[in-house]
Amino acid sequence: MYRVRKIPSLVDLCVNKAIDNIRFLGDVGETDIHLLERILPHCTVDQLMHVEKSSEGRDLTPVTDKLWKKFYERQFGKESTTTVIERMRQKRVAFRWIQLYEAKMQDIEKNESKAADRIKQSYLKENARKQSRQIQICSKVPPSSNKRSFGGSGYGYNVANTKNKILKKAKIEVLQSQEMKNIKAWRRNAVQKSSDIPSTKKPMFPGRESASTSKNTSTHMAKRW
Repeated sequence: MYRVRKIPSLVDLCVNKAIDNIRFLGDVGETDIHLLERILPHCTVDQLMHVEKSSEGRDLTPVTDKLWKKFYERQFGKESTTTVIERMRQKRVAFRWIQLYEAKMQDIEKNESKAADRIKQSYLKENARKQSRQIQICSKVPPSSNKRSFGGSGYGYNVANTKNKILKKAKIEVLQSQEMKNIKAWRRNAVQKSSDIPSTKKPMFPGRESASTSKNTSTHMAKRW
């Protein structure tokens, strides 16, 4: 015995087709409520909001209010939903859940904007502090010294104070070159020759010394007379 397959009605085919293309749904116009109750629950938040804004002059609250309550509870939590219901009961007011959803989203966007501004200001202050600190550090760095050294290490540059590796290598090569070796040898020979010269004192004015001796002799002889 074969099971007879139920043939869908024209209304069912239209509803299924609308659900399949629900992302293109906009102004529902004068669509019957019982059809919207089958179609709109398949909408996302953005899709349902688009239908609400597009259907001007049509109050969809009988169908969409319970849907917006579900979205509110799903987005902001059951505790927040209960708090809103309690506040409306105490103040004896009633708002549509789409209004409550939009108001809550606006509050969140404002808080996020304020938080973003605070983060931005903190970042700017931190960046300014780092820049001022870098300027202070640069002002305190002593200038690099490229003085020549003529001490015991010989004629040449002070290689120890050179931080650049390439420049340091070049200076070492200059110091080890044959020309620098010749200069060092010449300096050693000059120092050695100067130390070998005898230190003899010569009278600066020999004529004056002989004249003084002659004068003293004459004076001595005059005293004898």
